[in-house]
Order: sequence, then C-alpha cells, then structure tokens
Amino acid sequence: MFGSHEYSREELVAEMGSAFLAGHCGIDTVTLPDAAAYIASWLRVLKDDKRMVVVAAAQAQKAADFVLGIQHGDESQQLAA
Repeated sequence: MFGSHEYSREELVAEMGSAFLAGHCGIDTVTLPDAAAYIASWLRVLKDDKRMVVVAAAQAQKAADFVLGIQHGDESQQLAA
C-alpha cells in the first residue's frame, strides 16, 4: 500500500537501483523539485531500521547486476554451466 513501511522500503531499493544503473550508463541524473518530500517517506523506514540503507543498497546492487547480466557466486559453478 502506498506510504506503508514496505512500500517505502521497496521505493528506496528501486531508487538506489536506478541510480546505480544511471551511473553505470553515464546518465546524468536530475533532482526533482519535490524530491525532498518524496524521500521523507523513506526517513520513517530508515529511522525504524538503522541497517535498512545497507540492506536496500545491497538489494539494489543485486537488481542492477541482474539487469546488466553480471553474475556473482562460485566461479566453478559458473564455468560448469
């Protein structure tokens, strides 16, 4: 549901992922005038869970790597596939 704890967490992951992909592609990002208000919903999540920014960044990186076709893990399994 919009504005919920879960929604804010997913939005944070999505925004971080899009920033990672934009940076990878060399796309300049533009700050929207209402970005501060948009980010305010994430503050609740971040205040409630001090690790959330690290977890969100890890999830966003994993998603960006998937989009880019980057595989991680055991090298021997990747070579055997």
